[in-house]
Amino acid sequence: MALSRVRLFRPDGEGTRLLPQASRLVELPYSSFDDDEDDDTAEQDPTVWYPDSPKLSPFSHCVRYLAFLWNLLFFLLGLLTLAVGVWGLLAKNPLPGGERGVPLSSDPMLLFVLAGLGASSVSLAGCLGAFRVSPCLLRFFLGAVLAFGGLEVLGGLLLLLARRRLRDALRDLLLLCLLRYLEDPDLQFLVDEVQRSLQCCGLESYRDWESNPYFNCSAPGVQACGVPASCCQDPLENGSLPNAQCGFGVLGLGAAAAGAVVHTGGCGAALGAWLRGQAGAIAAGATALVLVEAVGALLALKVLGDISAVRVWE
Repeated sequence: MALSRVRLFRPDGEGTRLLPQASRLVELPYSSFDDDEDDDTAEQDPTVWYPDSPKLSPFSHCVRYLAFLWNLLFFLLGLLTLAVGVWGLLAKNPLPGGERGVPLSSDPMLLFVLAGLGASSVSLAGCLGAFRVSPCLLRFFLGAVLAFGGLEVLGGLLLLLARRRLRDALRDLLLLCLLRYLEDPDLQFLVDEVQRSLQCCGLESYRDWESNPYFNCSAPGVQACGVPASCCQDPLENGSLPNAQCGFGVLGLGAAAAGAVVHTGGCGAALGAWLRGQAGAIAAGATALVLVEAVGALLALKVLGDISAVRVWE
């Protein structure tokens, strides 16, 4: 700081003396405006090269749009499956207060509802994640796809390692379908299709229908001592009209007489042979499903990588 001198007078006025005094000037504190100006000057300096921020390539944009359309397709398929399942449940019980003939937990249409709900939810997350460029939704989509893939691989291993238990479980399922044949329209349709396409009747033989309370010979109805029309060798009357009564009274006939009217072989062995014959098609379908999930996961990973690259630069 600059110093100045002040003249002081003695009381007797004989002399004076100069004393130093601090200047009134005060040094201002440090300010960052100068650095900002320097930075602005440096940014505007044409001789200095500054790299541009990375931008998404046309290929990255194509991958993003493809991921959006890919997940949109499976979202619509999931909604369709969900709608079919809900329609099947409501068709059996149109009134909210009505009694259900079959428990909800054992209703086959519940599988459609759960599968459609899961597929549509996961596909919606992937669709929105690709559209909104949301890392959170894309990570959720990847985690769900990996979880589904792991469950599918685990299920395949269980099928290979527990084939005998699977065969017993399938037998119990078929027996349950026989018992609830007239109680659930879905089970009735499934059993009729199996017996008609495989040309079989019952689980082990046509005599298994005696375990059904409606077809048992002691039942009071007109279907007592009979079998469903899908067991008949010729379910069409005169080759054109379906004959729903072709299986009536078959259980009261002898084996030879019954064999002339219905298929006497059981569906358990026929279904097992059909599944063994379709092993290649089943494996191809499972492989295609895994490939579809892998393609969706790779697309989501590519979009996530592009998002991470841009955000790291920023």
